[in-house]
Amino acid sequence: MDLRRAGRSGLSLSRLALGTMTWGRDTDTHEAADQARAFIDAGGNYFDSASHYGDGDAERVIGGLIGTLFKREDVVISTKAGSSYIDGALVTDNSRTSLMSSLDKSLTRLGTSYIDIWMIQSWDNAAQLEDALSALDWAYTSGRARYVGISNFNGWQSARAISLQEANSSKAPIAVMQNEFSLLNRRVEEDSLQCSRNLETGFIAWSPLGRGVLTGKYRNGIPADSRAATPHFAPFIEPYLNDRSRRIVEAVSVAAQGLGYSPLEVALAWVRDFPGVTSSIVGARTAAQLQGILASEEIELPEVVRNALNEVSATL
Repeated sequence: MDLRRAGRSGLSLSRLALGTMTWGRDTDTHEAADQARAFIDAGGNYFDSASHYGDGDAERVIGGLIGTLFKREDVVISTKAGSSYIDGALVTDNSRTSLMSSLDKSLTRLGTSYIDIWMIQSWDNAAQLEDALSALDWAYTSGRARYVGISNFNGWQSARAISLQEANSSKAPIAVMQNEFSLLNRRVEEDSLQCSRNLETGFIAWSPLGRGVLTGKYRNGIPADSRAATPHFAPFIEPYLNDRSRRIVEAVSVAAQGLGYSPLEVALAWVRDFPGVTSSIVGARTAAQLQGILASEEIELPEVVRNALNEVSATL
């Protein structure tokens, strides 16, 4: 698997990242280990997590693999802070105190002294941006984080954060941005992604398969064993089970059939090779599913197919 440099930083990331959102919940420890092994064997080096994934269990699972399945220095681990579930609702708290506490808890769960990339997970209207960014500075200067970043910030929010950090050489530079990006959701294309390209940060695309919808699994309904059939994931996937999404999924399926690929491979290759994208986060419930995802590394979309998919997915 090819490695790509994240903007102006010294980070080299595999162009696919292994997401861990389901680890410790829908994906048990043994299955997670099988996935990690397959990912590393394919040349992947980048694992993405967050403090609230599985209420911290995802980080614990990764921590259990360090020193047994891989050496700490051989992988890049990113995690995010600022979001947590309270009484079943996802809330954001980007206060300096909350972010600092979250990082120390993440380090404990991961069993490591540092995070390769530590990110603020989302914008918080109730918190001063400078206060939140000071937590990134603390993490960076203390050695708890090798690089820092921001996640789910829109274009102007990202530009503001990056500019504030660049204005003072003693502050931690924003190395990466992370946003949702797929054929079903191209909102960041002229916003955060353009900001990332202009200001030379790495750009990490999450949910490049449109929350799983672009695999085509929901073309004829919701399978009983799918994420959309589970109470905790159904609200996450439902926004993409509409008529517009169905038209795009059909176009991807037609292109895949013509090329002899799977819809998953086509949709993932489109994001992976989009200008400005450093790495795309993929997730799977089983190692077998992950092997199917990793197969996309072998393909490259013809320009005529890419252009056709651009056209059919352009309208929001």
